[in-house]
Amino acid sequence: MKIKFLGLLLLLVLSSCASKKDILYLQDANKNNNSEITYQNATIQPNDILKVTVESLVPEAAIPYNRGATTGAMVNSIELIKLNGYLVTNEGTINFPILGHIPVSNLTTFEIENLIKKRLIDGGHLNNPTLDVRLVNAKVTVLGEVSQPGTYNFTEQNITLMQALGYAGDLTINGKRDDIIMTRDVDGVRKITHINLTSTNFMASEFYYIKPNDVIIVNPNSPRVKNAGFVTDIATVLAITSVVLSSIILLSR
Repeated sequence: MKIKFLGLLLLLVLSSCASKKDILYLQDANKNNNSEITYQNATIQPNDILKVTVESLVPEAAIPYNRGATTGAMVNSIELIKLNGYLVTNEGTINFPILGHIPVSNLTTFEIENLIKKRLIDGGHLNNPTLDVRLVNAKVTVLGEVSQPGTYNFTEQNITLMQALGYAGDLTINGKRDDIIMTRDVDGVRKITHINLTSTNFMASEFYYIKPNDVIIVNPNSPRVKNAGFVTDIATVLAITSVVLSSIILLSR
């Protein structure tokens, strides 16, 4: 009876442990070293907010084409920049000064720069203007078994999935590393994919780089699911095992 009980406790302890292959990232990194990087520029979608800056050889001539010039303290406030930015409508356009509605949906910021510049030149508004277009409300949401789940803003043109998880403080020890779920809305279509962080294969996919409004979900691994509602971690299992063994020894005397 005692042997069976000890065996049951040992089985419980072992079933609560995650193996090395479940925890380590990029386990085949040595096989895929020195691979070529292909950067991806996100395309603009409805509800994005753009900051468009127009400059000219004659600064005064560009003033009518700049909304809410940010100077002084305003430069340091991203919220004020957003308020003075151009909100992309559900129809995929922005209402630009003098030029009116401009279609920007599914274009990169570089393509938008060229589009507005061409319209300014062709319409005789400015001679050889310089444009800078930035997406100022890019964000990614990370949920589940991470240290700090939430929604995070970023201003970089390209951030990777690993960087996004870094914003959330990395996966907890209970995070399921071989089945990360990512959802992405593109052109009114929602894509859902499963990513294995223990392999480098995902680095060659379209989901290696984060796009604005992506959602990353980290589900709990098997030991975490098994322990839910019973014991929370291996330390608790060992503590219970120690108490039970001590009780058996005392009762058997």
